[in-house]
Amino acid sequence: MMRYPPMGLLAGLLIVLSMPGLAATDAAEDAARWDILHDMYFKDRPIEEAGTLIRIDAPARAHDAALVPVRIEVEPSLRLKSLSLLVDKNPVPLAATFRFGPASAGSGIETRVRVNEYTNLHAVGETQDGRLLMTAVYVKAAGGCSAPAVKDPQEAMARLGRIKVKLPEALSPGSPATAQVMVSHPNSSGLQFDQVSRTYIPAHYIQSILIRAGGRTVLEADTDISISEDPNLRFSFLPTGGGSLEVVAQDTKGATFTHSVPLTAAAAKGDPAL
Repeated sequence: MMRYPPMGLLAGLLIVLSMPGLAATDAAEDAARWDILHDMYFKDRPIEEAGTLIRIDAPARAHDAALVPVRIEVEPSLRLKSLSLLVDKNPVPLAATFRFGPASAGSGIETRVRVNEYTNLHAVGETQDGRLLMTAVYVKAAGGCSAPAVKDPQEAMARLGRIKVKLPEALSPGSPATAQVMVSHPNSSGLQFDQVSRTYIPAHYIQSILIRAGGRTVLEADTDISISEDPNLRFSFLPTGGGSLEVVAQDTKGATFTHSVPLTAAAAKGDPAL
């Protein structure tokens, strides 16, 4: 027969777990971890609090730790050179670095990440004059890096590298527009266990994505295993009077995947929706 602790003992345990001292210890550990990541990825460069200039929108408690939606909002007046997204307690904390080109219409970005355990997410933006601005949010999720893929492995490999682009129904040259790009790829983290072979699936993921509009760079992304299966980016760009939106993605096995969509409303409707 299962024995439960007396109610008095359980209440006492809950009180202990909620004591400020323990919360302070967790906060200190998080701060120490961030100090290490700061030194690892940004060396001795000072980082300022972003305040209202940069904001992360992510669920406080994620529904699926392997597909956690993250939206980084950047004040429109702030034009960033690059934006880095870190999942502090993941095996590879730096999920992605986005570098913005002349065809970018803003420095905000949306994507999906894996979260391995309760952790802070940090976004660090580099301004045109070299300042680093940082903001953070706490996300409760666990097991995202080792979670099995959603798609059947054979189906995933059959669709490997297919790129979908979603554009607005109307585009006006020079007026900011929002686009969405998805690359079909298992993005294997190297931590997922194959129940059939009883071995770990080797890491195999998209490591770079280049997006151009009318021949001009919108953004370049360096990505890693913390980005979810089927990498998905939503961003703003400046359409041209013609030309195409081009996507070039490369994975860790040296494969290159490309796709382009004419910058017209008809083409926007014609490309498969995400």
